[in-house]
Amino acid sequence: MKKVTGLVSMLLVLSMFLAACGNSETGGEAGDSNKVTAWAWNINVPVLEEAAKKFKEENPDFELEVVEMGTDDVYSKLTTGLQAGGKGLPDIVLVEDDRVQGYMNAFPDAFVNVSDKGFDEMKDSFPSYKTELLSKDGAMYGFPFDGGPTGVFYRTDIFEEAGVKAEDIKTWDDYIEAGKTIKEKTDKAMIGLDLNGDDGLYRMMLNQQGTFYFNEDKDVALTSEESKQAMEVQQTLNEEGLVKETVGWDAWISAMVGGDVATAPSGAWLYGSITQQGKDTSGNWGMIQLPAFEEGGNRASNLGGSNYMIPSASANADLAYDFMEFFSTNEDVQLSAMEGGLFPSLNTIYDNEAFTKEVEFFNNQPIWNLLASEMENIPAVNYTGDYAVAKDEAVKAQSEIANGKAIDEALKASEERLKNRIQ
Repeated sequence: MKKVTGLVSMLLVLSMFLAACGNSETGGEAGDSNKVTAWAWNINVPVLEEAAKKFKEENPDFELEVVEMGTDDVYSKLTTGLQAGGKGLPDIVLVEDDRVQGYMNAFPDAFVNVSDKGFDEMKDSFPSYKTELLSKDGAMYGFPFDGGPTGVFYRTDIFEEAGVKAEDIKTWDDYIEAGKTIKEKTDKAMIGLDLNGDDGLYRMMLNQQGTFYFNEDKDVALTSEESKQAMEVQQTLNEEGLVKETVGWDAWISAMVGGDVATAPSGAWLYGSITQQGKDTSGNWGMIQLPAFEEGGNRASNLGGSNYMIPSASANADLAYDFMEFFSTNEDVQLSAMEGGLFPSLNTIYDNEAFTKEVEFFNNQPIWNLLASEMENIPAVNYTGDYAVAKDEAVKAQSEIANGKAIDEALKASEERLKNRIQ
């Protein structure tokens, strides 16, 4: 009898241990239905923590554990967890726009259908390019967050020295001509680019034309007319000596805050880096929309941006949903995101005074209003699940063009390589 009792005791202890281990590899913890975990990076973390404080006002037992890690670590762990059927994943994970479709296609049942939980009632509160991105077969699988609208950040002191008026820049041809004048008058480059390492400018120019590496039918589109036009702008900038080669993030930021370049076309999130790393340049900044390819053409585009998703393996998906619904639609939470340069996708707050106020750092210009005005005009594009390999080929073409290869030849070669790589 003692042996049987001892065996039962051992089995009970073992089962409790396994239950605890199994639960620690998903979002919730045993017996703790009021706690959710989230994975996010840098400036997103304090926004989540502030939202949790507000959510606790009506849900006092609620707990949020935010695990901060870099983007590469998030995607590495997320991919590994999804391949393992959800093992080790949190209740909430931050995913950038260009990664969403890849995960949804590769792991079609990996994320919670938030339409089934009622989020469609809030769908009209977000721009269509974000809701389309997060949708599959008519249902949404995530919560739009950082919008990533673009603009041209520029140094007002350099423009004034050169006698150039930023408001006169309407097209990319105007931009190039302004760059020539600035180069002549101040010996400053117009733009910093890592032509051998990143294609952010090219992507912005594709997006504003309503296309991307792939067209809406998921066909490779590196040789499209829109792609050629974008590369032609970059080629002209380079050939005219208007580009300062900036290898890597730190060099790019340093060139801007150090006054080595006059402009930086980028996403709204650049605001955070400029204001933090260039504090002594306050008042010497301005912003205009991206130039169009033709007079009166579209000047709205996207670069970056992110969304929150709930893995289907979450042990506490209902509470995770309740918190993220609150997070996504609470105006105070979304306004707090702007403090770090994140741009809310929630369109119901664009008439708030935060969007019309003058920003001292930007020479008292209401830059948030400028960015909000383009949100509804940002085209939805097809990133597909092959975004990463397509970007690699686009950067190769960009590098070859910068080193003298003909645009048509470089893009055709990259398109053929890309097709072979994704077959």
